[in-house]
Amino acid sequence: MLAIKNYINGELVEPIAKTYIDNYNPAKGSVYSLTPDSDERDVQMSVNAATAAFPSWSTTPKSERSAILLRIAELIEKNLDKLAIAESIDNGKPIWLAKMVDIPRAASNFHFYATAILHDATDTYAMENTAINYTLRHPIGVAGCISPWNLPLYLFTWKIAPALASGNCVVAKPSEITPMTAYLLSELCIEAGLPKGVLNIVHGYGHKVGAAITAHPNIPVISFTGGTKTGAEIARIAAPMFKKLSLELGGKNPNIIFSDCDFDKMLKTTINSSFSNQGEICLCGSRIFIERGIYEKFKTGFVAQAKQLTIGNPADDKNRLGAIVSKQHMEKILSYIDLSKQEGGSILCGGKQAHIAGEFEKGWYIEPTIIEGLAYDCRTNQEEIFGPVVTLTPFDNEEDVLKMANSTIYGLAATVWTESLTKAHRVANNLHSGIVWVNCWLLRDLRTPFGGVKSSGIGREGGFEALRFFTEPKNVCIKL
Repeated sequence: MLAIKNYINGELVEPIAKTYIDNYNPAKGSVYSLTPDSDERDVQMSVNAATAAFPSWSTTPKSERSAILLRIAELIEKNLDKLAIAESIDNGKPIWLAKMVDIPRAASNFHFYATAILHDATDTYAMENTAINYTLRHPIGVAGCISPWNLPLYLFTWKIAPALASGNCVVAKPSEITPMTAYLLSELCIEAGLPKGVLNIVHGYGHKVGAAITAHPNIPVISFTGGTKTGAEIARIAAPMFKKLSLELGGKNPNIIFSDCDFDKMLKTTINSSFSNQGEICLCGSRIFIERGIYEKFKTGFVAQAKQLTIGNPADDKNRLGAIVSKQHMEKILSYIDLSKQEGGSILCGGKQAHIAGEFEKGWYIEPTIIEGLAYDCRTNQEEIFGPVVTLTPFDNEEDVLKMANSTIYGLAATVWTESLTKAHRVANNLHSGIVWVNCWLLRDLRTPFGGVKSSGIGREGGFEALRFFTEPKNVCIKL
């Protein structure tokens, strides 16, 4: 059985404690590898390595940093199949999805920031024959990057690529639930010639490794993606230390469907935005609001398509849904389905664990679940479930739906379906959300800012926003 290693100071090493965590294959419900159970000592080794590497890496010409990151991007592309299979086994998602989305996006993350640093610019301001001001941007130092389990390599590289590109060194922690592709990335970084200590990957539990990264006095900047509760704890520790924070947290995203939408296009996309990656994407539209005039038509078509979604072996390209990432998370999702019944909801389809025959009989699967008849402000409609579960709610007018859509503590993403340009602009403007998709979903331009409002996070990732986050501005004023 493979025992994953940490990547510290350019080498693959065992955890200091020499203890490990069982790593499960969700599709089979069985242990298939071992993850380092690292602690603050491994984090300290990583900080030492990153600190030592920082003076050289931060002053390495951008063209040289770019070339190394482009080599990493090329190696990810070259190893597409291997990485996609590893992601599927580790996370439970279909291999076809990992090949189409996760791994290509990981390569794109490195490619984008490798080239972005060559075209970045800073501001200059002239003061009417008095002075000239210009801005310098310096890398901060050692960056702590903590990423989640739902899109493991995709979101891991989304953090470390801009941090490295802008001249920082990194101590990174992938989720202990899905560590495999971060481990494989370690091997690719060695092959690409990334200098020792520039990137360090420490595996282990959040309360050990994540907490040590957050509290370390020599890690002045933290980028975290995960649950809102964990984000609040990170902020509680990091804020008094005046650390720079980017927190991309939970979501309870509304999908607003007006009667003047392109119905067929909307229905096809809404199936994807509800159940892609088993609903384990923070951007999934879990609360679907449908204008009353087309409610019954939508319900009939949506339920019929959801019932056709096949669940099972992630390696079978015929299956649209794979396994839930862990037994604990499966039980959480099922508990919310039970809660919805207690709150008066009616299950239109799904609503229970899916049992797959043969070698996958012990895997963790849930049927795509659609619920109607719930109050917009009940717990099922207010709390993040993060699974293949959506609710349907009719609405009568814009004021009505905006009240319901904006009612949660979250504000990450929203989707609006209408053929009226004026209505699209008006509704998008009035949604309390960091991202609004109109007549589409998950259409991403890497140049745009990514993040949410309210309890969905602090700060923005993506584009040049990320390069600015991982650097500190300095104004220089020259008197003429």
